[in-house]
Amino acid sequence: MQITRRADYALRAVLHVARSPSDERATAREIAGMQRIPLPFLAKIITRLSAAGILDTSRGVGGGVSLARPLNAISVLDVIEAIDGPVEVNLCVLDRSACPFPQDCPLHTVFCLTQAWLVDEWRRTSFDKLVQTRAPGLLPRAPGPAS
Repeated sequence: MQITRRADYALRAVLHVARSPSDERATAREIAGMQRIPLPFLAKIITRLSAAGILDTSRGVGGGVSLARPLNAISVLDVIEAIDGPVEVNLCVLDRSACPFPQDCPLHTVFCLTQAWLVDEWRRTSFDKLVQTRAPGLLPRAPGPAS
């Protein structure tokens, strides 16, 4: 299983904005450059994240992108579902009738347990936790004011 490239870009974009100084808005061009996301693709992602109430956008001088809610109120699951819709490990998890063996499939329980664990883990992982994580080579921190 693999999340979509669009969801990966969305997660990186939100993390970039989350790491930006709280009094500054990140620009789409800055996010695209630092996160290596094609700008036209990022624009569509930002639109979806804004519609989902995750990002706030404004145009013009001083415009850009900021978080629409606190870091601890945005989860990995929120971002992924805003981009890709509900997480579904297998079709049968959300629709048992999609299985050709709905009454006798030993894999159904495994898929359901995996789905529950994955969704719970992504729901519990909020961006305030991710901002504190400094994994080597993960994401460059947004440049701050010169000291």
